[in-house]
Amino acid sequence: MRDKAAVAAVAAVSVGGVIGALARYGAGTVWPSPWTILAVNAVGCLAMGCLMVLVTEVFTAHPLVRPFLGTGVLGGFTTFSAYCADFQRMLGEGVPLALLYLVGTLVLALAFVAAGTRITRRLAGVR
Repeated sequence: MRDKAAVAAVAAVSVGGVIGALARYGAGTVWPSPWTILAVNAVGCLAMGCLMVLVTEVFTAHPLVRPFLGTGVLGGFTTFSAYCADFQRMLGEGVPLALLYLVGTLVLALAFVAAGTRITRRLAGVR
């Protein structure tokens, strides 16, 4: 039975990852800019903060919800490898805002996770 659960979790992460990656690719196609990756990462981190509160403190979720939405969809949607590649490219091209992009993405990501948890707890009446 444990093997079935593991296979189901891998399938949930895989399907979710495809959905998230396609959404990120779509955003990058519509708005081709390193700042799009910053926005994608911020939105994904906000959603992750909301999701974690919902599935751990508010609802008793199906065991596959967290792997599908968290690791899969949001893991595929957010990208710190593209963020690093964008920073390296910006630095190589002498873009003045490269350092702001590097630090700003990290700060925004952490701030948006925290904001997502706080907002969701407040709206759900938890803690």
